[in-house]
Amino acid sequence: MPETEYRASRVCRILGNPTAYQVIKSLFKSEKTPTELAHEIGLSLATISDVLRNLRNIDVVRYEVRTNERVYWIKKPVVVDILLRLEKFVETIRVQQW
Repeated sequence: MPETEYRASRVCRILGNPTAYQVIKSLFKSEKTPTELAHEIGLSLATISDVLRNLRNIDVVRYEVRTNERVYWIKKPVVVDILLRLEKFVETIRVQQW
């Protein structure tokens, strides 16, 4: 398998995790710390940290340390566009099925 296809499949696998999807949707709105994400999504800090690590590994999010806390954001706006297009696609499937 060509490297680009392999990497694309990894991105799909990680974004297929509902928690990762929620994290990205939350980061659409603004930069957040892992603690803020855990509180907003309602999951443990350990779970959120694991998801953020996976998202960093596929180069979707970045962070910087500010006053002893990591603040995360979406690295490239194209990720937002991809997810919005995916949601529109899912809506068309839902409408066709009913």
